[in-house]
Amino acid sequence: MAPIPVKPGKYKIHAHIIGPTSLLTATEYAVKHGAPVITDRFNPLPIEQEWIIDVADHEVVGSPYVIHLAYHPAAGLVVPEDKLFVNSVPRAEWAKFTFERVIGGVKILSDKGLALRAGHRGAQIELVPPKPEFQETWTLEFQGPIPADEEQ
Repeated sequence: MAPIPVKPGKYKIHAHIIGPTSLLTATEYAVKHGAPVITDRFNPLPIEQEWIIDVADHEVVGSPYVIHLAYHPAAGLVVPEDKLFVNSVPRAEWAKFTFERVIGGVKILSDKGLALRAGHRGAQIELVPPKPEFQETWTLEFQGPIPADEEQ
């Protein structure tokens, strides 16, 4: 399928897994490549569960997107060893993503064409060859525009 445009802004990213609502969540403790990104239950403090989705290169029409923590603008998503982490590295090192419409939501694809997959609540997000599975389907819940003090 063709990539779809996503409005840059602040989002909660919901996983389609069995059980209570689960959101893309940055963990608190860093390891070798940064803090692992998992799915977890809704947390009333949004610091680890609200993300900014922004165009990777504002000069290029149809540019892929980068994703970073809404309340920590230097902490972007990175994908070493096909696992999702958040790390405070230069923006140029952040992973780039596109979005495709699928039944029930969107599929989030890396620049290598791999899909984000939520195995179960609490598991680290992995990147896998895309398949038509609900664990690879996500819902983007728009929370508002990118804060003016952060726009590129």
